[in-house]
Amino acid sequence: MFKPKLFSTLKGYSKQQLLKDITAGIIVGIIALPLSIALAISSNVSPEKGLYTAIVAGFLISFLGGSRVQIGGPTGAFVVIVYGIISRYGYEGLVISTLMAGIFLILMGLLKLGNLIKFIPAPVITGFTSGIAVVIFSGQIKDFLGLRIDNVPSEFLPKLASYISHISTINYQSVIIGAVSIAIIILWPKINRVIPGSLIAIIVTTIASLMLKLDVETIGSKFGELSSQLPPFSIPNIDISTISQYIRPAFTIAILAGIESLLSAVVADGMIGDKHCSNTELIAQGTANIASALFGGIPATGAIARTAANVKNGGNSPIAGMVHSLTLLVIMLVFMPYATLIPLSTLAAVLIVVAYNMSEWKAFVNFFKAPKSDITVLLLTFFLTVISDLVIAIEVGMVIAAFLFMKRMADVTNVKSVSDKPEYIPREADSQAVNVKKISKEVMVYEINGPFFFGAAGKFVEVIEKIQQKPPKVMVLKMRNVPAIDATGYSSLYELYKRCRKNNTRLLLSNVQPQPMKVLEKYGFIEKLGRENLCLDFSHDLLKAGQSA
Repeated sequence: MFKPKLFSTLKGYSKQQLLKDITAGIIVGIIALPLSIALAISSNVSPEKGLYTAIVAGFLISFLGGSRVQIGGPTGAFVVIVYGIISRYGYEGLVISTLMAGIFLILMGLLKLGNLIKFIPAPVITGFTSGIAVVIFSGQIKDFLGLRIDNVPSEFLPKLASYISHISTINYQSVIIGAVSIAIIILWPKINRVIPGSLIAIIVTTIASLMLKLDVETIGSKFGELSSQLPPFSIPNIDISTISQYIRPAFTIAILAGIESLLSAVVADGMIGDKHCSNTELIAQGTANIASALFGGIPATGAIARTAANVKNGGNSPIAGMVHSLTLLVIMLVFMPYATLIPLSTLAAVLIVVAYNMSEWKAFVNFFKAPKSDITVLLLTFFLTVISDLVIAIEVGMVIAAFLFMKRMADVTNVKSVSDKPEYIPREADSQAVNVKKISKEVMVYEINGPFFFGAAGKFVEVIEKIQQKPPKVMVLKMRNVPAIDATGYSSLYELYKRCRKNNTRLLLSNVQPQPMKVLEKYGFIEKLGRENLCLDFSHDLLKAGQSA
């Protein structure tokens, strides 16, 4: 259940691999630096809290995690959630929610729920991921344009209305800095793929704004002096009487952290040819989030982009992720005072690129080739994420997806009569002198195709009604193509059995599959029916039916 990859990967670990992991860790640490600061500011917390998260949570996710190359820290998906929680409950409420989310994640791992998260439909994941990207982008407009707005609404539509009403306050110097930053981030990889373009953009635009004495808002002008001390440890004041109000935001953090971390681990598996332990990963994510909250951070999870960068730069063990966190710690201790000079429009540009990269617009557009039910789930999840709330979006998306799936399964499940179709009667039956005419008149043969569950049970009513109207001497029910049956399906089958007994009709079941057989045995149905009325093939059924008729 809990098997951290660190300990298994250290077997046969070489100096050559250690050097690769250290190099990859330093590079990923440099990549994570601007992202951690930008994500913290966008989440409505001070910049150093993003670094605290990447240092503390990132280290523990690598140290305890179930993936060899997972890189943890603050991610864009949490910006919307953190901003909303702080707006409603304050930072203290965020800390309590993150602590509770960590406990939820650990429980999910201990209860082996890691595999269940994989059953979330792709339209739901793409819908809320694209929705989050839109919300992140909308949150950067103020700083990118340099708008003078004291309090920006957290809701999407009021936020846009606020931007429009303050468009006259646009700062063109901020726009230029932001545009140059985006250009550098996009073009720099053509020059050098090792050093991240976001870091180069920050260095260039910060120096330019200082030399040209541009009138742009910086981290220092908004947040003042930044702490370059080690993350402070503090336990929040938890009032048991009000703790229930944090269950919903904590559940939101836990679900999103679980989904994103396991998705990231799956992507990493494909890149390195390994298999992660999902339950171990959830326990590690829970522990990391508890520690992050206690050390002044924000929610953390596996970061897909940073994990991919780790693999591409040679990282192949949790050592790389731990080095990434230590690199950020050194940078914070030495260079944090200089971070106050960074223009906010530059950080806005960094997150605009992040939003674009996580938007999955190609996958989003490609879903319009899918069935209408999937398109419905996609759009519903997307718009609810943007306009309403991420939790509501996931909940509604999952419920609608489940109902549409059940309808789809019910549509493919059918109950049909094969008594009057000679092509369904095997030659073996004829060769053993079964009177086919007698069978067609006195024997009803029905076949169920597909899972026999509550969504399809209604189709069985017609069969029961026919038994009532003109009861045959023998009924054969073919179940070769029934992979599963639920309680409602069993109830329909039992109702058929009672009708058959009432009308002195013998009921035969053919080719009952393992899962339905187990269910029928648990209900005691097999004993009531009689094992002599179970057959292994249709020919045997017809022989029995011919003898009975």
